[in-house]
Amino acid sequence: MVNVIDDISQQIAALFLDTKAKQATRPIYPLASLDGGKGGAQELDERHLAWLKATEFRPHPGNWALLPNDGGIGGAVFGVEEQPAAPNPLLPGGLPAVLPAGDYHYAWSPERPDIAALAWALGSYAFRRYQTAEARGAKRLRLPQGVAAGDVVPAAAAVWLARDLINTPANDLGPSELAGAVKSVAAAFGAECEVIAGNDLIARNFPLIHAVGRASTRAPRLIDMTWGEADAPKVTLVGKGICFDTGGLDIKPGSAMVLMKKDMGGAAAALALAIMIMSAGLRVRLRLIIPAAENAISGEALLPGDVVRSRAGLTVEIGNTDAEGRLVLADALALADAEAPDYLMTFATLTGAARVALGPDLPPLFCTDAALAEKLVEAGSRTGDPMWRMPFWHPYDTLLESKIADINNVSPEPFAGAVMAALFLKRFVKNARRYAHFDIYGWTPKPQAGKPFGGEPQCARAVFEYLSSIGETAGQQKKPRAAKR
Repeated sequence: MVNVIDDISQQIAALFLDTKAKQATRPIYPLASLDGGKGGAQELDERHLAWLKATEFRPHPGNWALLPNDGGIGGAVFGVEEQPAAPNPLLPGGLPAVLPAGDYHYAWSPERPDIAALAWALGSYAFRRYQTAEARGAKRLRLPQGVAAGDVVPAAAAVWLARDLINTPANDLGPSELAGAVKSVAAAFGAECEVIAGNDLIARNFPLIHAVGRASTRAPRLIDMTWGEADAPKVTLVGKGICFDTGGLDIKPGSAMVLMKKDMGGAAAALALAIMIMSAGLRVRLRLIIPAAENAISGEALLPGDVVRSRAGLTVEIGNTDAEGRLVLADALALADAEAPDYLMTFATLTGAARVALGPDLPPLFCTDAALAEKLVEAGSRTGDPMWRMPFWHPYDTLLESKIADINNVSPEPFAGAVMAALFLKRFVKNARRYAHFDIYGWTPKPQAGKPFGGEPQCARAVFEYLSSIGETAGQQKKPRAAKR
């Protein structure tokens, strides 16, 4: 994965024309109704408006239509809500997947032109690693006024790389390959990266990570990357890197196992956020920690009922081997928490209960700081990367008690699974000033505007939006430098 960021960035930059480029481009109009509305119908000429009415076009969000022009294509329209309760800034991102090849421009002034341009880049993504068919012709967008490629490409490249990692099947992406991806990113930004693998995890006191991954022929790993000035505010990201999850001896049914290549989606989201932070040169001391393993089955597999001592010293009874993500995260959190970061954040495809509660598109946020939680939710709304706050409901904490150990990794009750998992993780956070946990799905099951089918590093863009706002007040770091431990 040498120069992977540069390669992806070049592909994304090719999706755009400079604002002052001389090429003729086709207009794209948003439409709330054919009688008026948001910057649309009143700007269309009578022929195009008559065409849309004749073809019975309905300007619902997500709908689109081409506009004719002398036997060719004169532009396009797409539907928007006139006064949406929750506007989706990524709506233009549905167009690259459906428009014919050519050059286009937005025929209105977006409220956030940077995000409107980013939507085009995000919607242009396609995972083609295993396809022999050639890609369709190029579709380029003239950058909106006031937006440069540098405002769009870094964030888009971070998302594209994360999507590539999540979409790659486990036979080509195990713990070693995930570590290789992080090391490639670290090299690109001058960051330090240490990887602890196999039995060295025992020697270095990461027993839970080792226990989860020891049954696989591919050794588990602890990936630890640092970047930035040592005296800057400490932002530590921890991402669940289970490269495939069989469920262990509490084996999943085939229908639940088929998508388990995405169980490292938390690691991909954390890595995407780290790339955005380093690309922007935010003045933070960044640390990225990824426990990477494959939850496999063999004679070495973790057994239900086993008791394992964690890095933090707490003993954990294994109530269910399919609740392995919280185990590897516990050791990683103990490492992260030891230096009392200002911000400690976990990203993990952790529970099916989170999907039952909020569905695949709206990840739960658990946060120890009410003001931070509010700002993160607001940032998610602004960027089209939503989340919803859920509670660390402490009365449920007693449900994690074990009769023979300090804590059980699951509750005997079938309720509030996402809350129980969050409470388990919080047991390993003692010193961090603020802790936020994102229980993401990491996957788009149905294509959406700006979010094609497949892997998605949920919450990464929203958190970057928030960190950018506090980073500006702290002052920007002119040149990225490796952290001093």
